[in-house]
Amino acid sequence: MYLFSMKPDCLAIYLLNKLKLTMMFTKKIVFVFLISFFIFPTTIFAQKETSPAVEARVVTIIEEKQVEIMGTNQLYQKLELELSTPDKKTIIIENGHQPLANVVKYSPNDRVLVNLSQGIDGQEEYIIVDFVRRDSLFLLSIIFIILLLFVAKWKGFWSLMGMIFTFFVVFAFVLPRLLTGDNPVFIAIFASLIIIPISFYLAHGINKKTTVAIVASVISLIFTAILASIFSYIGHLTGFSSEEASMLSINLGSLNMKGILLAGIVIGTLGVLDDITISQAAIVDELATSAKLTKPKDLYTRSMVIGKDHITSMVNTLVLAYAGASLPLLLIFTQNPHPFSEIINYEFLAEEIIRTLVGSIGLILAVPITSLIAANWSKK
Repeated sequence: MYLFSMKPDCLAIYLLNKLKLTMMFTKKIVFVFLISFFIFPTTIFAQKETSPAVEARVVTIIEEKQVEIMGTNQLYQKLELELSTPDKKTIIIENGHQPLANVVKYSPNDRVLVNLSQGIDGQEEYIIVDFVRRDSLFLLSIIFIILLLFVAKWKGFWSLMGMIFTFFVVFAFVLPRLLTGDNPVFIAIFASLIIIPISFYLAHGINKKTTVAIVASVISLIFTAILASIFSYIGHLTGFSSEEASMLSINLGSLNMKGILLAGIVIGTLGVLDDITISQAAIVDELATSAKLTKPKDLYTRSMVIGKDHITSMVNTLVLAYAGASLPLLLIFTQNPHPFSEIINYEFLAEEIIRTLVGSIGLILAVPITSLIAANWSKK
């Protein structure tokens, strides 16, 4: 009824605006797909064929008791499981009959993954691999998407598209190229140069503020890569401090683990640069519009007042985020009899310190870099 009550000229303008929005929406989608197919014509998702894990449901607990294995009491369970195969085959599995640091207790109706393996006597036996967590992950993803779209509306939708594109670049380009032995730092920087403009423009629109943030992010990322290279060399980092890196080096000896470490620092920093650069560019843009500041020096000085608060709060956030993610490691350190000056020399800890500090320096530099570019670009 609203459309029919409008005047012909107003109706034409309304329909024209709707058509422009629809065309803009379509262009963004087509743009992302064209970029994806031209830059990444071959997507490598196929893996070597292995025996897949089978889902099963715990039907009942046949037996449950405490047993002593190698001088330690631990839980023992004999479980009846129903496989999720067409024939609904029922199997019996023993859990806790071998020495384990942590024996998981299963309950009826628990959904688990089981693998078929060969026993010592050559007979087939099933082993519980893990719980089925797919439903909880799917539910949490749905809640995240609904809240994102409800609060941020179309901007939330486009940021979601940018996130999906970032995942696509990482899994379709970065990881396959690293597995083939290409230079990890070059691959990370090249991927970042693709991710930054597309994800930024999708999330924040094609405007001056976003362009400033893109330029500042690229410059900050280059500084981060240089610092990471210098201090990984000075700190004698090899990239083999984690169990995952050691396993990869055994299975794929051609990988450059030190380069992969540097690539991880670059990509990890990229994840936070969006927030820093867009916020600072928006501050300068708002000062130029609302406060009517025209001189680049005034814009830079006023924006850095807020930028300094951003930096100080970010430092505290980084400390808390690292402490929260590494609580088990920190608890081990409190029980370590060695002095702190010796502990920080261990490579696995030195690697984390260098990774955190180099990334933080890159984020700190992003604030004045963004303010400087935005202040000088305000009139253009």
